[in-house]
Amino acid sequence: MDRNITGMGPTFHQRGPRSNLYIVLVLLAIIAGGIWLISQIGIGPEYRVQPLFLATPTATRTADSYLLAAEAYFNAGKIEDPADTDAIDAYRLALELDPENARARADLARLLTYSTRLLSTSAEQVARLEEARQESAQAVELAPDDSTVQAIHALVLDWSASFAPTSEQHQRWLIQAEQAASKAYHDDPNNALALAYYAEVLLDQGKWDQSEQHAREAVELAPDLMDTHRVYATVLESFGQYRAAIEEYEKAAAINPNLTFLYIQIGVNYRKLEVYDVALEYFEKAVKINEANGVQDPLPYIAIAKTYSRMGEFFIAALNGKEALSFDPTNPNSYGQLGDIYVRARNFEEAMPVLKCAVLGCTADENQIASVDVEGLPLTNFEVAYYYARYGSVLAALSRPGQNYCPEALSVLAQLREVYPDDPSLMGIVEDNEWICQLIEETPAP
Repeated sequence: MDRNITGMGPTFHQRGPRSNLYIVLVLLAIIAGGIWLISQIGIGPEYRVQPLFLATPTATRTADSYLLAAEAYFNAGKIEDPADTDAIDAYRLALELDPENARARADLARLLTYSTRLLSTSAEQVARLEEARQESAQAVELAPDDSTVQAIHALVLDWSASFAPTSEQHQRWLIQAEQAASKAYHDDPNNALALAYYAEVLLDQGKWDQSEQHAREAVELAPDLMDTHRVYATVLESFGQYRAAIEEYEKAAAINPNLTFLYIQIGVNYRKLEVYDVALEYFEKAVKINEANGVQDPLPYIAIAKTYSRMGEFFIAALNGKEALSFDPTNPNSYGQLGDIYVRARNFEEAMPVLKCAVLGCTADENQIASVDVEGLPLTNFEVAYYYARYGSVLAALSRPGQNYCPEALSVLAQLREVYPDDPSLMGIVEDNEWICQLIEETPAP
């Protein structure tokens, strides 16, 4: 018997049409879910589901990232650059995100103060220091017991005193600077910045021994800080110890190798030692750093011009003076420096119109260097005072009975007498030129 089973397999239920109920329910659920999903898709926080392939949102920078950038810009020597982001910009951006950060606000004040060394007019320096005082005062309000905040406040006030409009304000800021420095030091005697800035304040108060002691202690306490070496160098320079000052400035520059004002100060000290070739090398370093950072700074060229003038090479000195003016032909201080070079070369005819631009200002038609208007410098500090003295002297020297510039000379000299009556050097210049003008007035015209 054939036991192999052939044909269709056995069935255990009745044949008939299969039910579609479960399939229908599943399909209905899928359709309903699809409709809900479509209703939730959209762009914006009110939608639960975002579309695929949207651009990734831009990450928000933190205040700390801007502070790190500020430090990097500072170390690169990019303190201020009108054409690009710089250290000052980065601090300001950080403070927009974290306005209660007292230390960051104090650091910005410190940087603003140092940046005055990169400005070529007293008006710009005064405005910058006013901003620094506002920042440091706000930092003190936020953290009155922070030793570093108080120390930086002392630095700002001390440097501001050098540009005070009156002797009373000068003394007031120096007293406030000493109070802040003293508090910073007593709150933390091991704070090297507090010691250094205290030394700088004491130096400006004429307390020489205390200043030298504090500055030396600051360097010993923190030999890795640029500020301690800079302050110690400043103290040594004021004592006439130029070679020792150069060593300290070089140590500061080794720590922050891209700060141009350090190289300029090294060059100035070599110039005081009459080592002019080395002085020029350091000024050239400042020029190259500025070129690498894309910074247009006239100060190194002014320093170069002054050095060549001291060497008696007035032609190349004038070329560098004009190069400084090319960065900003409206800068009256640069006209004053160029006028000084012409006076040293005894080129009074060219000195007179240039010094007029510096002292009284000049129109574009009067300006023989650049066809721009120049606003004269107010008589607010000794550097400007010597521009006034130079201009008065040139006017008197060129005066003749038939071509008399003495009325203008006497007007300029009278301003010097009013503002600096107790300065023997300036008053000597005033009296000499008043005497010359008196002789001219008494000489009959041909």
